Order: sequence, then C-alpha cells, then structure tokens
Amino acid sequence: MTSSAVLEPASVRTPVTVTIGEHPLTPAEVVAVARNGARVAISPAALDAVAASRALIERLADDPQPHYGVSTGFGALATTFIAPERRRQLQASLIRSHAAGTGAEVEREVIRVLMLLRLQTLATGRTGVRAIVVETYAAMLNSDITPIVREYGSLGCSGDLAPLSHVALAAIGEGDVRDGSGALVAAYDALAAAGIAPLVLQEKEGLALINGTDGMLGMLLLALHDLGVLLDTADIAAALSVESQLGTDAVFAADLMALRPQIGQADSAARLRALLAGSPIMASHRDPAVCTRVQDAYSLRCSPQVHGAARDTATHAALIASRELAAAVDNPVVTPDGRVESNGNFHGAPVAYVLDFLAIAVADVASLSERRTDRALDRTRSHGLPPFLADEVGVDSGLMIAQYAAAGIVSELKRLAVPASVDSIPSSAMQEDHVSMGWAAARKLRRGIDGLARVLAIEIVTGCRALDLRAPLEPAPATASVRDRVRAAGIDGPGADRVVSPDIETATALVLSGEIARAADVVVSA
Repeated sequence: MTSSAVLEPASVRTPVTVTIGEHPLTPAEVVAVARNGARVAISPAALDAVAASRALIERLADDPQPHYGVSTGFGALATTFIAPERRRQLQASLIRSHAAGTGAEVEREVIRVLMLLRLQTLATGRTGVRAIVVETYAAMLNSDITPIVREYGSLGCSGDLAPLSHVALAAIGEGDVRDGSGALVAAYDALAAAGIAPLVLQEKEGLALINGTDGMLGMLLLALHDLGVLLDTADIAAALSVESQLGTDAVFAADLMALRPQIGQADSAARLRALLAGSPIMASHRDPAVCTRVQDAYSLRCSPQVHGAARDTATHAALIASRELAAAVDNPVVTPDGRVESNGNFHGAPVAYVLDFLAIAVADVASLSERRTDRALDRTRSHGLPPFLADEVGVDSGLMIAQYAAAGIVSELKRLAVPASVDSIPSSAMQEDHVSMGWAAARKLRRGIDGLARVLAIEIVTGCRALDLRAPLEPAPATASVRDRVRAAGIDGPGADRVVSPDIETATALVLSGEIARAADVVVSA
C-alpha cells in the first residue's frame, strides 16, 4: 500500500543519470541526486534555449539605457547604472557580499538539492546565463563538490539569497567546499582537482545564480519523501498500540469512513484494517461478554482521522511542490517572447505556507503517538499490562523514561509548529519590505521530521513489547512481522531493565530507512 502523501510510488526506480531540461524534474529525480549520488546531464535542447536567451542579454548589455540586473546595481541600488568595464566586478561583488551565511553547516543533501534546483532553472533559458554556467553547476554536482552553506542568512525573499550565494561563491573558485570524502578544502583546489575552471561571471549571471526558492523547495521535497514513509509507519505504530491494548478495529470499518469522505482518513483506516487482519489478540476480546468496553480512547479510535489529515496536508504540499518544480524563478526573467522583465516570483510564500502547514501535521501525529505510548505504560488504562511494561515491578522501571523522551520531543515539535511564514521582517533599506521566511520554515520542518521518527520509534518499541506480554495470544501476521523485524535488529523483548537509548536509536533508524514499513507491507501486500 502506498501513502497518499507520497509524491511518487515507492516502486519508481532510482535513476542513475538525471537529464536536466527535457521536463521538470520529478521528486524521485530530486531525491536521487540529493541523496543517492545520481549524476546529471544537460539536454541539447536546454543548451540551445540557454544560448538564445544569452544572446538577448548581450544585446541589452550594449544598450546605453539601463536594464535591471544587466547594467544596474541590485535591490535598493537598482537605479545605479554600472559602466560596462565594471560589470564583471559587479557580479563577483554581488556573490561575495551576499555570501553572508552564518551558523552550522547545512547538510550535504540540502546543498545538493539547492544546486540541482538552481541548475534546473538555469537550464530553462529564462535566466540569460551562458552555457558554461549551466555546465559548471552540473560538473560540480557530478564531481561531488559540496559548497559550505551556513544555516542562517536566508529570509526567503528574494529567494534563498545567502545559501545560493555560497554555492555561487564556490563556482567562482572562492570559499570552502567538502569534497567527495567529506574533507574541507578550498573551492579553487577542489575545482582544479575535478578539472573545472572557475567561473568568471558576466552580465546578469550573478543575479541569476542567487534569485530562487531552491533551498526551501528542495527541503520541502525531501520532507515529503520522508513523510511518505513516516505516515505509513504511524499507521503501523497505531496498529501495534490498538492490538496490544486490546482495542477494537470496528471503528475503522469502511462504511464508517465513507460517512466522512476524507481521502487520507480512508487510506489510514484501510491500512489499519489490513494491519490488524487475522489477529488472534483482536479475536480474543470481540465477544461482548468478554469485553464490556463501549469505546476506546481518542488516541486509539481517532488514529485514522489524525493520520489521514496529515496525509491530506502532505498531498496539498506535494501539489504546491510540483508547481514550483515546473517554475523558472529569477528576477529579472527572460520571457519566452524575448522580453526581460522584473517580477516577484522569487517570493517564497507558496512554499513557506505548506512547510509551516506540514510542521503542524508532524507535531500532531507525534502528539497522538505519544499518547498511545503513555496508555500502554499506565496499568490503569492498558487493560492488564504490567506498569511501564516492567519485568519486576518496583525493581525495574521498564519503558517509563522512554515515554519521557517522547513527551519532551512532542513538546519541542509543538514549538516548531509555530509558523515562520507570518514573521516577515523588512530588509534592503525597505526595498524588500515583506519576506517569506521559507528557509526558516524548512529548517524547522526538518527537525520536526526527525522528532516524529523518534516518537514513532518509541511507540513501536513499546507496542512490540506489549504484544509479547499478551502471549500466548499471537498478534496479526503484519504486526508480528514488524515485531520480528524489531527483534532481529537487536531490540530485545520483555525482561530485566537494560539501557534503553540504544534501542530507541536502532528503532529510529529502522523507521527512517523504511524498514518498519516494509516489514508490514511484505505481509499486507502478499
């Protein structure tokens, strides 16, 4: 089964080489280059389009009338005419002055996606750069040269200026990069080792390299990829909890879901039904004479409603991402009919909004997961399980503090769910007086996704131990498969207290890698 939040089916084959310019990049291609080392190639048609728009820019460069970005300064200095003999210095100065990031280094996959998406826009022929600029960015990606980009510096308007400037800085042979081994080297030396000549930027090119939503969009695409796995895993964690806490699956019935035609909710409910199918534990308490509970708690009963809402949110975000992937964001931009026009397409609001929306969904799915974990550990609500799932109650604490960890993460996720996109702050002497903060929204979403994975991992460790404690009753085939995968990874079942942290880290790795989801799906899909 495939999550409705996934941009493309998981079965899509990871490409070895991604061709730029034949069509807008697909999410799978973006992930392949950013994470999996896929190479890039530029289509001949794209190079032709680049050459055509460059010819137009060169004609404008010879025009005595000023043209923004070609023969003028930038931002608040847009009315300052720059003489031809100073324009190369203008472009280099733009990159140097805008490479003002600070803080920790940004992750390699984010920098690669930043470079890739800017390369895609350069290859549209809408930016006016020379072919050598396009080819240099492709060569840097293929040579595994990763410029140092710092975490802080982007306001998300005019695009991700500072992060993109650090990439451009490396392309002109300045600043530092990481090579394929991860070593920190001077950009000039890394380019030389790869046989790449540093760029000498000409009219319009510096501006074209830094005006885009590439960083925030790239992080959105990576987040959506991860959420496709995590939301499927959330359904699995919920199934473990419902089953081990002697809940009912009757509330997940298809006819009940049809009364509220929310697509994501129906998807999650269908997964829960499949995951719990054939469970002897579930069968043991279906008889009303045996189980007199009227209703399960919301954290169990409403799992498909919350998970489904998150799926629908991700589906909406994927729609926005697909539109942005088809965009050519630059200012000024070369239009298909040969005009060079200033515009506001670099404003990151569309992307920033959905990044914030996803952070809300992530926090809420994690909150629900933590509540299910807490119920399993409370003997007054777990329906026969020992306190904290401890072996020798009083001597052992079981998973008591694992729930503390989940609670602490959920508390942070709630703080991270506060929108960044409403926090505009003016810049550039009030020329750029409203900004999107999309980069910040993306950065906090990345932390949120990591937190969600850890909270789900804690629920899975808890649910698997609770299932074992229901022996001799057996779980459903799908949940049993998940429990067996967890045990195979070295996370032991019930017994005397042991150090819990390594188990949580191992389970988190299983969640993020998709191993938990695959362990269930191999049974459900059979």
